[in-house]
Amino acid sequence: MIPAEFSSLTALLIGFSANLISSLVVVRMIYHLASKRRDYVFTFMLVSTSVFFLCTLLSGVEIEMGFALGLFAIFSIIRYRTDAIPIREMSYLFIVITLAVINALAPQATDWGIIAVANVGIWGLAFVLERLWFVKHLATKIVVYDRVDLIHAGRRDELKQDLEERTGVDIHSLEIGKLDLLRDTAIIRVHFYEDLQPDHFEDNAT
Repeated sequence: MIPAEFSSLTALLIGFSANLISSLVVVRMIYHLASKRRDYVFTFMLVSTSVFFLCTLLSGVEIEMGFALGLFAIFSIIRYRTDAIPIREMSYLFIVITLAVINALAPQATDWGIIAVANVGIWGLAFVLERLWFVKHLATKIVVYDRVDLIHAGRRDELKQDLEERTGVDIHSLEIGKLDLLRDTAIIRVHFYEDLQPDHFEDNAT
């Protein structure tokens, strides 16, 4: 007869492996291939693993419903003190948290076949929305620009051409923000389709 602790450990390892594979599919094969951004891959994978172990190890502990909902809400609306998470990345964060909770708690109430269908369903929907329906992602970069003479009305085409030459991207649109006349600089928001230029700003995406 197999000791109970070995049975629990085996179930934990199987669940962890399944959740890891599920997270890799969403984060590496869907999100990263579409966005070419590596900065959030680290976060998504660690959050998914952490939530999985948290839910698994606390599944046998009786806690109040308010505490459970509050705990899930904290992970769902998490924001870093340095930069706010973009809406698209926030959606993927919610997806990996959802998958981790499903893979950790659902085996106690249903069989792995239904869990597999749920995981595949989320993968499929994410893939369809990411790669087939919304192919173009409009990215935004903030540029500190030093040629304030091109900010004037009637010189927008020259401004756009100069920014394209300096940044190396085909600009879709741009917004002129704060002007610093003391330093002769301007803050400009440059919008471009990231999918059409996937290698640009890959490591410094914000």
